[in-house]
This record gives sequence, structure tokens and C-alpha cells, in this order.
Amino acid sequence: MLNDVYLLTDIEICNRIAAKIKAVRLRQNMSQAELADKSGVSISTIKRMEDGEVKNFESLIRVLRTLGKLDIFVPLVEEEQLSPNEYYELASKANKPKRKRASKGYTKENKEESEW
Repeated sequence: MLNDVYLLTDIEICNRIAAKIKAVRLRQNMSQAELADKSGVSISTIKRMEDGEVKNFESLIRVLRTLGKLDIFVPLVEEEQLSPNEYYELASKANKPKRKRASKGYTKENKEESEW
């Protein structure tokens, strides 16, 4: 088990994710063509993804959804709970009256036309 993902380089992380996607696909007895068809991406996208290249984040999401591994994104898409203090500050800001700009004190009729 990896203790600290921050010790890995970006390339190592990409390679590990790629290997995991391939392993899950093979465990589900699915070909690259079948995964491409089910997830709605091209087979070349699947091949690149399994080589550690992800050009399109949406494609990665589609593939992970098809493989049943989308739950890894749960911490990223969950709405964070506000603390009581944060909620109070947000509510009190919403209840404050909005400032209005002062009028300039003149209208078009009050303007004198120039002789120029």
C-alpha cells in the first residue's frame, strides 16, 4: 500500500492509474474495443489511456464510469459542510442591504449644451 502519493512523480501516478485501468478492464474480461464501445470513446483513446496518456478528462470519467470505478471521485464532488461560523457569516452577508450608488445629481435636461 502506498503511504504517500505525494512522493510519486506525475509520470509515476499516470502510469499507475493506466495500469489500474487496464487491470480492471482485464478482470472484467473486457477487450479494449468493448470498453471503447461501452464508454463511448475511441479505441485509440483507450490505448492511449492504458499507456498513461489522458488527453480528455471527460473520456477518463466515461471509462471509469463504465468500469464501475467512478467512486474514486466522490471526495472531489461532495459538497463540503459549512461550519456553524461559516454558515453564520454567509447568512449575515446575505441579509445585509446592498449599497446603492449615489446619483450624479444631474439629468440630461440639466446639462448645458456647448456652443462647439
